[in-house]
Amino acid sequence: MFPFTIVKGQIDPMAKDFICFKEKFSWCWSNVVEVLDDLTKLLREFAVPLAKVDGEYLIELLRESDYCWRKTLPKATLFSLLENKGEVLELVSRPGQRYRGEGGRDVAATRIQTWWRRYLTRTSYLCYHRRKMAAELISLSYLFHYQKCQVKKTLQAKRFRQLINYRRRAEHRKQNWKHIRSSKRTIIHIPSLGFSQSWRLSTRKYDILQNIQITRLCDIRDENVEVIYICPMHLGEDILQYYDNFLRRNGADSSTNQDLPCNKRFLILTPEAVDHFPLYETLAELIAQNIHIQRWLFKINVQRGGRDAAYCDVCHLGCYSWALQRYQYFGSDLWHSTWVQETVMMKYLEEIPEWLIYYTILAKSSRFQSWSEFLKIFLRQGGVVEAYPPSENVTYVTVDMLLEPNGEVTILSWGDQLHGCCHLDIVGSIIPKTSVHLETLHSICMRVAHACKQNYIIGYVSVGLATFVDHSTMKQKQIWGIDLDIGFSDHLAMTQMLLMATGGTLNWRTGCFEVPVKEKCSEQEGAAKRLVDSRYAVVGIRLFHSNLSMLYHSIFLNICKWNCIEFNKKSGLGGSPGSSGDLCSEFVSHSSGNIVL
Repeated sequence: MFPFTIVKGQIDPMAKDFICFKEKFSWCWSNVVEVLDDLTKLLREFAVPLAKVDGEYLIELLRESDYCWRKTLPKATLFSLLENKGEVLELVSRPGQRYRGEGGRDVAATRIQTWWRRYLTRTSYLCYHRRKMAAELISLSYLFHYQKCQVKKTLQAKRFRQLINYRRRAEHRKQNWKHIRSSKRTIIHIPSLGFSQSWRLSTRKYDILQNIQITRLCDIRDENVEVIYICPMHLGEDILQYYDNFLRRNGADSSTNQDLPCNKRFLILTPEAVDHFPLYETLAELIAQNIHIQRWLFKINVQRGGRDAAYCDVCHLGCYSWALQRYQYFGSDLWHSTWVQETVMMKYLEEIPEWLIYYTILAKSSRFQSWSEFLKIFLRQGGVVEAYPPSENVTYVTVDMLLEPNGEVTILSWGDQLHGCCHLDIVGSIIPKTSVHLETLHSICMRVAHACKQNYIIGYVSVGLATFVDHSTMKQKQIWGIDLDIGFSDHLAMTQMLLMATGGTLNWRTGCFEVPVKEKCSEQEGAAKRLVDSRYAVVGIRLFHSNLSMLYHSIFLNICKWNCIEFNKKSGLGGSPGSSGDLCSEFVSHSSGNIVL
């Protein structure tokens, strides 16, 4: 109803359709004229050639809207008044159509200037922003570099002062060491193993493992020594009384100085908060370089006594026989060339992962159930890949030394290691050693001590050696150095207890363990005659008795007391009244919870 047309943005006032529309709605023509002016202006701006207006819809829109208040309509509403809205919108949406209509050149010029000014402004801003960020980065870098240099200088100065102070104290100890050794002194022993937190949390009975070195109390044999022992666990009165009686009865009170009794010369302290604290290119290279080694050991850094170790034999490698043929073909001289070993290493790398998974054997005392668990800890905490001596007859030797500040070296203990059902599990040692010639062992220990002194290492040092039979000569001539521990070792602690209990000495010149004994003489000769006998002893910290866990320590000690089980220092033998033979002296080491024989 009442349609009319607009041609090129102009309304023909003499057109019949427009005259009819005007006569029909003359009562509101003032508002209609304003809408038509807006619509024709919009059509001229977009150069629309022909538009058909729906007059009836225009009047309805004016009735329903608040046009009289706003005096304008949106472009979308104006386009909705057209019957050919689709054609018009398609034309209007063409790119650049606005610039073809009325005032298009001015709009285009304005738009071009707007975008150009925007481009210039943004380019200038981005350049400024880059320079600002670069300046901030340079200033921060320089600030961090300056601070790092200052901290480095401070640390270097502090380290230099500590080093000078350490050398002064070392020189003072060196000059006054004889006086210190001969005067009264106090030893403070903290049995800290220095394990990581994860290892401490995962190790069973870690406090007992630390407390193995409680036998450091035996140092009060020297009448000038007092010992303060920091105990990592609370000890009962029965254990304290046991060690007091043990030290008293084994010569701790035999000194001429009776002003300070035995129980006053040692002190056991327990901190108040003690309970509040809870592979494959390298391996392939090693196997290729040492082709005659049949077995390789894997040891975690913090393992003790052969525990948490594993081994694997190279005979299970499919290409091992082929590698031996290559070795025989090239000979020992050419074998160490890189180009000769490269093909062998590539073969090893293909087989080593599967070889380790299926053929690695864990030590029976290990806390791991599978190779994957062992490998995870091995890679996280670090470890050692060690060659096993190419022999079935291997003996391990432990030597404990004291590197004194004045440069003197004292060998305190030596013995052959005892192994359990697994050759990696160390359960004790035989004192003294018999597997290595005394002069050879002395030469090796002196060279190790010299190397330690060059690196400013003083104090207690434990050296581990392996000796085995050479198959070519069938003589025990090969000696390997396999371990070096800095600190007071468990082996030395047990040796101190052995010397305290027997009153014996280890003679380094003869290599013997000498124990004083008394021999009965005839009545005419009078009293007993004192002699020195050479003995052998077995010491260990992991000898386990299955029934001991069923007894309290106090009950066990009382049983020993009632049966008069003790070590007789006069005869140098252990036993009880009425016994037909000699018995080993039995002691309970509360630190390990095991019987030590």
